[in-house]
Amino acid sequence: MSGKRRRKLKSLSDTINDNKKLAIVVKNEDKNEDLELQTWSDLPAELLELILSRLALDDNVRTSVVCKRWHCVAIAVRVINQSPWLMYFPKFGDLYEFYDPVQRKTYSVELTELSGSRVCYTKDGWLLLYRPRTHQVFFFNPFTRKVIKLPRFEMTYQIVAFSCAPTSPDCVLFTVKHVSPTIVAISTCYPGATEWKTVNYQNRLPFVSSMWNKLVFCNGLFYCLSLTGWLGVFDPSERSWSVLSVPPPKCPENFFAKNWWKGKFMTEHNGDIIVIYTCSSENPILFKLDQSIMEWEEMRTLDGVTLFASFLSSHSRVDLPGMMRNSVYFSKVRFYGKRCISFSVDDYRYYPRKQCHDWGEQDPFENIWIEPPKDFPGFT
Repeated sequence: MSGKRRRKLKSLSDTINDNKKLAIVVKNEDKNEDLELQTWSDLPAELLELILSRLALDDNVRTSVVCKRWHCVAIAVRVINQSPWLMYFPKFGDLYEFYDPVQRKTYSVELTELSGSRVCYTKDGWLLLYRPRTHQVFFFNPFTRKVIKLPRFEMTYQIVAFSCAPTSPDCVLFTVKHVSPTIVAISTCYPGATEWKTVNYQNRLPFVSSMWNKLVFCNGLFYCLSLTGWLGVFDPSERSWSVLSVPPPKCPENFFAKNWWKGKFMTEHNGDIIVIYTCSSENPILFKLDQSIMEWEEMRTLDGVTLFASFLSSHSRVDLPGMMRNSVYFSKVRFYGKRCISFSVDDYRYYPRKQCHDWGEQDPFENIWIEPPKDFPGFT
């Protein structure tokens, strides 16, 4: 082959290679251009929701004006209410832990004011505490360190609740004690009182009171769920007591197991009484009291509500981050890397998944959900 022909073939080969390289470069540039176009606005909805759910309210409002898509997601996960925090009571010492389930942060605070006391109830950011040795009862706000003392009162196995913050003139304390199957002793008090007032009431239906009963204040009334599932109601304004003729919630026969009486929780939401029944080998069952027909009906959805369940008091919230909605958060965290155990009503499963959740093995005085002040930044 002549040199001239070889030079032509080489020139042709170089041209073809150059064209291939050019095509690759153009293709890569197109890919890069596509990648540049597929940035924040093209994030998958699940990932975008996860990111925006971590933002504070002000930042959420700012991101909602970026585009229509971001606006929809920002509105869906916008946090308006403050989530309750989980407060741990140590067995020894005065160092208390507070866990924020939204930010997944833990704060350690020394509270010498609580030395020798046990927790009884919490509402509106206030703790109600009792010192067994001295029978002293008092309110304490861990966020402001304010103390409000109450008259001494001997508590044995009964539980106690209060209607609202002790700084309110409407605050009433309530406790019920089992005297006999047909008689209960109800004691009431209020901040500023000099003594507790106790009155015995006759029951139309058997009502057994114990420390495993559940108390909640709703629509001006105290509701008490007994050990066996019967519901007692006390009206503090009328000073009247009655046991409702409402049969206990119906559960499957295999639902009850060891320590079944401990795995019950009760709260209220928008005037509705909600009860949560748990069992170590079964998923929780949620019931709501239908007050029009006075029957417990099983709940299949929470309609965006988040429940926070602990033995002594439970809470409900709306407008929390999207991933927290339609779920029940239980007061247990330590064995899961500072992560609460929750049950998703939508997915019908626990997170993290585990075959056995025996809430009956927990100490009822170990922890409690408490409501921090709105926009509370955390302890320093």
